[in-house]
Amino acid sequence: MFYECCQPLYNHVFQVKRKRKMDKEDKRRYFVVGSVYLEVVTPLFQQKLEDKYQGLNFRCLKDFLDRKAVIHILFHLRHRNAWCCTDKSNCTNQGALPLNHHQWKQLYAENPGPGIHNCFCKYTAKSVKPADLDLSLCGLILYNCCNLGQLDEEAVHILRRNKNDYVSHNTTCGITKDEYGPLMDELKTNILQLDQTKEDELIRIQKRPLDDALCNKYTTILLGIHEILEKIDTKIDSSTNQILDTVNMNNAGLTAKIEEFMQRVVCQNCRGKFNKQEIKDQPVKPYKLGQSIFTLHHQIDLTSVVGGDTEVSDMVMMDDGRLVMCLTLQRRLLICNTDGSQVDSIHVQGVPECVTAVNNSTVAVTLYDSKWIEMYDINNKLKLKSISVPGMGWWSGITTINNKLVVGGDNRLLIIDIQTRKVVQTIQTDCHPKRLHGSGDRIFYSEHYNYNNNNNLYCYSYTDATHHTLTLSSPPRSMTTLQDSSLYVVCKDGSVQHVSSDGKRYKTVTTKELQKCNYSFVSYNSKQKKLIINHERDNRCIFKVFYEK
Repeated sequence: MFYECCQPLYNHVFQVKRKRKMDKEDKRRYFVVGSVYLEVVTPLFQQKLEDKYQGLNFRCLKDFLDRKAVIHILFHLRHRNAWCCTDKSNCTNQGALPLNHHQWKQLYAENPGPGIHNCFCKYTAKSVKPADLDLSLCGLILYNCCNLGQLDEEAVHILRRNKNDYVSHNTTCGITKDEYGPLMDELKTNILQLDQTKEDELIRIQKRPLDDALCNKYTTILLGIHEILEKIDTKIDSSTNQILDTVNMNNAGLTAKIEEFMQRVVCQNCRGKFNKQEIKDQPVKPYKLGQSIFTLHHQIDLTSVVGGDTEVSDMVMMDDGRLVMCLTLQRRLLICNTDGSQVDSIHVQGVPECVTAVNNSTVAVTLYDSKWIEMYDINNKLKLKSISVPGMGWWSGITTINNKLVVGGDNRLLIIDIQTRKVVQTIQTDCHPKRLHGSGDRIFYSEHYNYNNNNNLYCYSYTDATHHTLTLSSPPRSMTTLQDSSLYVVCKDGSVQHVSSDGKRYKTVTTKELQKCNYSFVSYNSKQKKLIINHERDNRCIFKVFYEK
């Protein structure tokens, strides 16, 4: 009844209403992947967690969660800027909070009586069982609290990451053919790393036809309904409590509660907000080259944070708005918000040269004078893997395209499969590519600075294997893609050029604050609708943050 009566509104909530009818095979592939996560990965994680705490002689999950080391770790994955009264040396301040409010409430209750301050000693574990925990929460505990071996730890991380990237945050509820093959290979590899007996079950699920009713049920579970409903600003306080109360319900109870909530609370004001969300899926009107798109919002001075070394060699803005910067001489990655707050860092074994975002929580970094790529989880500050790339230039930049990494070499671009860590394609070029930027099916790049004053911006189309060259007024140094797929290119003379998405035309940007300054690199994020650009002045580490008009 819920799906029949509320499907139109349900579609608004999950933003699955689209201009064209979804391909049935896309939906079936989503259903298969969702089935793998709910029928294989979830019970596998639950069993793995049970094996771990029983192996440590804890009789139940509650006793394991009450272990001081465990509750301390999980406390700081939920609470920011909190310093405990005991075990202070192990207190951490996370840049992101992977443990959400509902998950924390599911695991822990606050002790009676007022506490001195916000500390893990104020909480006691609830009587929960592994079967009560969903995949995300179970995987979070496994990854952070169970001392897994390196291969098992990486498998848990990849399975959790892919669930977010392809299932839980996939509001189209479809997976394309191009995505599906590599994704299933990766799921199979990492599931079998944890349990080799699951191969037959995976084969069975892959062969199953689309079951619309079961697919709808799985979609409800996989899209994280609690978090979505919590973000709806209805201004009705009593409704908030009703949402929070659904945390401990089974799936049937949750569905009923959602239906009741929508019927009583989703008013015209809420529908207006849903409609505004849906606008994001509409085509973006192309910008006029050179037009004023951004307005300066503020600037941040990180000189005191980076100390005497103000050399930042590259930067990327993540989807959650965090900045990740390469500090070359200090051999670390600096992580902070666009207002300069929540500063954190990851130490690198080598000199970080260039950085690119791989997904919401992972970056890949090239090392100066090295033929290695390092990949890091910026949430947990862990190195995930190292990739040796024969033929890679010691000065190379890095970017991504089609879920693969791209680096430069001598007169070539090298395409690297992240999972196999192998070079899967070599593209010949007319220069030694230094700065790289993937945009749609195109790879934009410029020549290594030390060779000559080359004003060319090069473009390679991955789809039809064609090359194109655009000669700018000054050598290009850094580039980023805007909302309409056009580019901002920072040049050696301090100008910012607005380049068309096909890489064939350009015009100087007219925004006053973007003219004639000493820039090195620029980064735009379409989800944040923010542009950040460094502004070297008097040996200070200053960044200008622009908001889209």
